[in-house]
Amino acid sequence: MITKNLFLQGIYPFQGVGMEKPVPIHSELSRYVPDGVINQTLYFRGGNSSSELVTVVLMRNGVPMRYFPIGAKGDVHVPLRVVEDIEGGTVIELYLVAPEAVSGHLVIDLGMVEH
Repeated sequence: MITKNLFLQGIYPFQGVGMEKPVPIHSELSRYVPDGVINQTLYFRGGNSSSELVTVVLMRNGVPMRYFPIGAKGDVHVPLRVVEDIEGGTVIELYLVAPEAVSGHLVIDLGMVEH
């Protein structure tokens, strides 16, 4: 079985639109899992430059799968102990929930493996 390591990562500016509405962070933070392949997310690391709590949401086909809160001017490292198989044909995306009018930058690093 051949495995491939994948990463969705970068530094992205954001503008909060409210705590009730997850919005895409950037188009680069999206992954289509090819047919016949299994994807597993292994860890999430994130940083938040704003003075408010924000939450990064891992979406699977538009439905929230995991929530990663990041404190004000803080960071987080979450090694995922419960790893789910994400089937081929699935779209994985990272969204943001942040208070309205809060702005800043996010540092994102989502580690995955596909086989």
